[in-house]
Amino acid sequence: MANVIVIGAQWGDEGKGKITDLLSKSADVVVRYQGGVNAGHTVVVDGQTLKLHLIPSGILYPQTECIIGSGTVIDPELLIAELDQLAALEISSQNLLISETAHITMPYHRLIDQAAEERRGEHKIGTTGRGIGPTYADKSERTGIRVLDLMDPEGLSKKLRWTVGYKNVILEKLYNLPPLDPEEVIDQYLVYAERLRPHVVDCSLKIYDAIQRRRNILFEGAQGTLLDLDHGTYPYVTSSNPVAGGACVGAGVGPTMIDRVIGVAKAYTTRVGEGPFPTELGDVIGESLCDRGAEFGTTTGRRRRCGWFDAVIGRYAVRINGLDCLAITKLDVLDQLPEIKVCVAYEMDGKHYQDFPSNARHFARCRPVYKTLPGWQQPTDHCRSLKDLPPQALEYLKFLAELMEVPIAIVSLGASRDQTIIVEDPIHGPKRALLYANSAPLGSRV
Repeated sequence: MANVIVIGAQWGDEGKGKITDLLSKSADVVVRYQGGVNAGHTVVVDGQTLKLHLIPSGILYPQTECIIGSGTVIDPELLIAELDQLAALEISSQNLLISETAHITMPYHRLIDQAAEERRGEHKIGTTGRGIGPTYADKSERTGIRVLDLMDPEGLSKKLRWTVGYKNVILEKLYNLPPLDPEEVIDQYLVYAERLRPHVVDCSLKIYDAIQRRRNILFEGAQGTLLDLDHGTYPYVTSSNPVAGGACVGAGVGPTMIDRVIGVAKAYTTRVGEGPFPTELGDVIGESLCDRGAEFGTTTGRRRRCGWFDAVIGRYAVRINGLDCLAITKLDVLDQLPEIKVCVAYEMDGKHYQDFPSNARHFARCRPVYKTLPGWQQPTDHCRSLKDLPPQALEYLKFLAELMEVPIAIVSLGASRDQTIIVEDPIHGPKRALLYANSAPLGSRV
């Protein structure tokens, strides 16, 4: 039995959907523990592309139980659309379970999110406009609507009449928007409630029962470490905790029940939205990475900013999450490059820094210190074992492992399930993978 957390080790969009899909094959239960429809997983199966925002990608395995945990925020309309998408593809959603204490995204959350972002002007954060931040804000303010409220028509009606009236004041007076009709909102959400009712459970109890029965549980997060509300590049962050510690809170389990944490990182770096990005490439190489990597957001379709691999944020992700091993994705995107750069430190005011700065103003001033490695300039998407890789590609992976001081267990070379090298079983294998060698820290840590 193993209880494993899969997290993003960069700014999200690392390819967690594919890795979670691969690992779900060995999992009895998959739990989504935070985020909302502002995140998305793209999974390619038998030539079919599935874009899932709330439903865990483990739903593709009929034997796997999938739970949307308490730490998520749920947009019922979009969740039902995903259920319909699965039904159209003849994929059963019978094993989908929804935490009764998860919070619900309402129409006023979306309106406030979009209006607030527009009003920020040059100070905009780059939100998806899906109402995620306002939903979490109401959760903290203790005025939120939860799944269990949906299951109580009388209580929901009473709550929403007051809440919609309260939000209408904000919509009208602050943002000059028309008010919502509380009765229309109530009627709409009562319909959603009946569709979702068969899936609603006590999430924490369900997971605890699975642990007691020694079942394999996979906890999947949305976004990535550098978007964490507490530990990311604030204020350009999401409204929840994608880091490994967030899995315990969002799923309702204790930390002693976790056996392993797996980090997912691209062989380069991308970022969506606003905020500093030291290794960003605004040249033809950056364009090439974007085009070859199909770097467009699953949720918004926005073009992702692309740059070289950043080992400073990588080491930070190792530390913040307690990573046991890594999955490196999209190695094949680098196939055509004659040389490849890796950021090994930052330079600011003439000094080199190996550690990620907490101060956002300092981070914006950091410049990357690069190590240049030779490229391999040949395709790797057909490789299925380490010995199939060009020597330079293998050396690149070893260099990343040494810099991050954590083993690499999986290498992904394309979107399909079979375009993967499993160095070792990251769930059941030993904690030391083959692509790892101890090395002294590079320079002084200041």
